Amino acid sequence: PPASQNNEQGSTLRDLLTTTAGKLRLGSTDAGIAFAPVYSTGTASGKSGRTMPNILDDIIASVVENKIPPNRAPKINVKSEIKDEPKEDRRCIPDDCGKLYSDIQYSWICDKHVLWLRDHKNNNNWKLFKECWRQGRPVLVSGMHKKMNFSLWKAESISLDFGNQQADILNCKDSIISNANVKEFWDGFEDVSKRQKIKNGETALLKLKDWPSGEDFKAMMPARYEDLLKSLPLPEYCSPEGKLNLASHLPGFFVRPDLGPRLCSAYGVAATKDHDIGTTNLHIEVSDVVNILVYVGIAKGNGVLSKSGVLKKFEEEDLDDLLRKRLKDSSELPGALWHIYAGKDADKIREFLQKIAKEQGLEVLPEHDPIRDQSWYVNKKLRQRLLEEYGVKTCTVIQFLGDAIILPAGALHQV
Repeated sequence: PPASQNNEQGSTLRDLLTTTAGKLRLGSTDAGIAFAPVYSTGTASGKSGRTMPNILDDIIASVVENKIPPNRAPKINVKSEIKDEPKEDRRCIPDDCGKLYSDIQYSWICDKHVLWLRDHKNNNNWKLFKECWRQGRPVLVSGMHKKMNFSLWKAESISLDFGNQQADILNCKDSIISNANVKEFWDGFEDVSKRQKIKNGETALLKLKDWPSGEDFKAMMPARYEDLLKSLPLPEYCSPEGKLNLASHLPGFFVRPDLGPRLCSAYGVAATKDHDIGTTNLHIEVSDVVNILVYVGIAKGNGVLSKSGVLKKFEEEDLDDLLRKRLKDSSELPGALWHIYAGKDADKIREFLQKIAKEQGLEVLPEHDPIRDQSWYVNKKLRQRLLEEYGVKTCTVIQFLGDAIILPAGALHQV
C-alpha cells in the first residue's frame, strides 16, 4: 500500500497475512492489529511458558477465540479489480435469483443444489457463481469444448504424441496398479478388443492415474496446457492468476496443495459386466477443483452397449428432468456419471460405510477411513440405503462433453 495508508491495512490477502504475521511476536499486545495473538502454554521439553505462535493456526484461533467486537472491525481492505461488482447485498436463494441475474442463462438441477451455467461466454457468470459458491454449492458450466482446440484432446492424438511414455495404470476392478507403456492404454481406449483381460477373461476397466500432473503436465504438454488455461470457466476464480482465486494470493511460505492440472483418463463401464464399479471411488479433495470433460471416446467391440443401451443406463439413475432432457438432445454427448455429497454429510457417510463393511465381514481397523482410503464406490442399492437409514440424498449429475464441474473443497464425489 502507499506510504500514506495505515500500514496495518493490506491491499491483498498476502499483505494482510504477512503484516499480521510480523506482528504476532512474543509478548505483543498491539491493540491495533486485526487478530490478537494467541500463544501455546508449553514446549516440547515440558517447560511451561510462552512460545512463538504457529502463524496460520494462531491467526485463525485468535479470530475464533477473541471474537473481535462489532465496534472494532478489522482494518482489512482486500481490493478487487473486477469491475461492476454489485455494491448492495445481492445474496439470493435459488428462487429469487431470476430477477437479479436476468442477463445470465442458468438453471438449477439436483433439487436446486447445483447451479448450471448454460452460456460459458457470458462475462457476468461470475456474479451468480459467487452467490452460489458462498453457499458451498457445486456448479456446472457447459460448452467449454467450444473454446478448445478439440484435435489436441483426441485419444489418438495423445497416444501419437506420448505413447512411448511410462505411467501408472490402475485396474479399477481390483485396485491393482501397474507401470506400463501409455500406448497400451490408449490402444484400447476405443477398441475393446485391444484391452487387457483379467483372470476370468473379463475386460479390464483401466484408468491412467493422474498422468501427467502439475509441472509435468506443463512441461510435457505445453500446447495442451495453454489450450486448457485459456478455456477455463469463470477465469476470475479458476485461472491460476484469477483475481478471486485465493491460491493466487497465498504468501509464499504457505505449503500449497497440488493445484494441477492433471489429466484423468479412464475406460467407461459400458464394456464391463459389472456396472456397479467406478473409475473414481468416493473421496474428498482438499482444495476446490474444476473438472472439464475434454473428450468422450465411443468404444467399439464385443460386449459394448449400443448408444441406446448407454443412454438407458443413464436413464436408470435418479436424474432430474433437465438432465433427462439433455440426454434426449442428439447434439449432446454424455460421458461421465457423478454422485456428489455435501461436506456436512461426511461423518454420516463414513459411519454408513463402516457399517456396510462390518455387514460384509470386512475388518474395520480404528485407523481405517473409507473416504480417505477411497475404498468404496457407492452403488445404487447402497445409495438408496444411505437415504433411507441416514437421510443423506445423492446428487446425481451427468457430465457431457465440454461440461466443467466445479466442486468446493470438502465435497464428496465419485465418478
